[in-house]
Amino acid sequence: MFFLNPFKQHDLSEFPNTHIDLADANSIVDTHHKPQPHADADKDAESGKESDSHSGGASIRAGTTRGLTVAELREEVGLDVGDNDSQSIYDKKAKVINRAIADMGMGRYQWQLFVLCGCGWMADNLWLQGVALTLPSLSAEFSVSENEVRYTTLALFLGLCIGASFWGVASDVIGRRLAFNFTLMFAGVFGLAAGGGPNWYGVCALYACLGLGVGGNLPVDGALFLEFLPGANNNLLTLLSTFWSFGQLIASLLAWAFIPNFSCSDDANPCTKAQNWGWRYLVLSLGAITFVMFLCRFFLFHLFESPKYLLSRGKQREAVAVVHGIAYFNKTKTWLTEDILDQVGGIDAEVVTTKLSTIQIVKNSMGKFSTQRVSPLFKDKKLGLTMVLLWFQWATIGMGYPLFNAFLPQYLANSGSEQPTAVSVTYRNYAITSICGVPGSLLAYYLVNIPFLGRKKTMIIGTALTGVFVFLFTISGDPDFQLAFSCLEACFQQIMYGVLFAYTPEVIPAPNRGTGSGIASTLNRLAGLCAPIVAVNAGSANPKAPIYASGGLILAAFVSMIFLPIETQGKQTL
Repeated sequence: MFFLNPFKQHDLSEFPNTHIDLADANSIVDTHHKPQPHADADKDAESGKESDSHSGGASIRAGTTRGLTVAELREEVGLDVGDNDSQSIYDKKAKVINRAIADMGMGRYQWQLFVLCGCGWMADNLWLQGVALTLPSLSAEFSVSENEVRYTTLALFLGLCIGASFWGVASDVIGRRLAFNFTLMFAGVFGLAAGGGPNWYGVCALYACLGLGVGGNLPVDGALFLEFLPGANNNLLTLLSTFWSFGQLIASLLAWAFIPNFSCSDDANPCTKAQNWGWRYLVLSLGAITFVMFLCRFFLFHLFESPKYLLSRGKQREAVAVVHGIAYFNKTKTWLTEDILDQVGGIDAEVVTTKLSTIQIVKNSMGKFSTQRVSPLFKDKKLGLTMVLLWFQWATIGMGYPLFNAFLPQYLANSGSEQPTAVSVTYRNYAITSICGVPGSLLAYYLVNIPFLGRKKTMIIGTALTGVFVFLFTISGDPDFQLAFSCLEACFQQIMYGVLFAYTPEVIPAPNRGTGSGIASTLNRLAGLCAPIVAVNAGSANPKAPIYASGGLILAAFVSMIFLPIETQGKQTL
């Protein structure tokens, strides 16, 4: 039983009756309905039948009437030269795996993985917004000024920063599965502990610890999901951002339910723990939700290791077994074999098959945390320029986003006059703003597949409008006016972030995808780490200064997006 060993290595013998001959692969679409005479699992891929009756590079996806030969597959791989493609042995074999996964299509395995990766993305914003929503209560209970309490988010971002860096690189070194399974466990355990924080410093420390887990979700889950996704469905990576917006929505609804009803009254002095359980109920609820998501990942779903990660580590046989495992799980068939990979991509003489000792494995793994991981991201000018621009965008948005959103409850609470708005109205307005973010993610999913827009233009438009609406938020202090523009900003920021989340792993080759995405996420968190410092120091002089800084940083990211040289719409991911 898979759940007894979630890190099991797989062999082809575990998945009987999943192989179909390449020349007969057009029958894949029909295997759900009737058995096929050529579906013998013992057939060798060498019988690829390069016959004259199979000419041209036809596709074997749904709607075709014929199969494919090895020669045609080799020609297709040779013609498909991407913007960041060196056509190495790995590149060629990765394309063959892409084709095999694409020919199987979306199935039960991918849809379940979509939901579970979405849980990781939801946890990220669940805690970003959840921590922001506790700031007024922390300020009252622990006698910290409304300005200085913003340093609480600095503790969270410190954990997020370290987590993004560690788990992103670790996923390239020790595999995707360990990071996928344990990031939410860290977040859940420390999230539950944070609900019992004895003082402000203790709460900040526990927020930092839960950030260690949460920080790994975006770089790991996005890269992992992309590597199991058929090429025709790559836009589902954009749809993952819907879960991110749901994270904000859940946090805001829980805060609206707990904080106004279980917090100190305005005239309570001092505000004691017994009177102020609202923020604790919120944090305990978020911790419980996060831990349940970990349990679902660990016990209710068996994650196969990424076939492209295995391929990059010379474990070709296991990579093929994983593709057959997906076919077995989806009740379909695949033509992929080691022999086809070797015929199309060639044989890598550098692959070492000798079993290493544990000490040697540890030494080799530690040696991979080096610049060797980063240098392939600059193997040509186009990819190098893309990485520099992307990292700049992640950094600027990383500071601009929390400067506005992490302190939005405070901005809303003090809108309109010198007297704070009623607590229930503040959290109600924040919940409305969160609801408005959900359509933005759905809109991004639709727009990225429009030919004249694609990833780049959709991201450019979303980022530009986000920056504009942040500035418009400051024009008036009227609560209804600010609610309207915070809602518009929330909608378009989900387009901005949703496409950026999808574009980043798409443009980075799989052997270094975790590292490249991890660096981007780390820069995002580092910049976010500076956001409370800017907010505290700038906000003391002018309460609107952090909002102006947020709008300016987001517009700077918009300008840099114009110069991105690679459009990933319709391109294969390596």
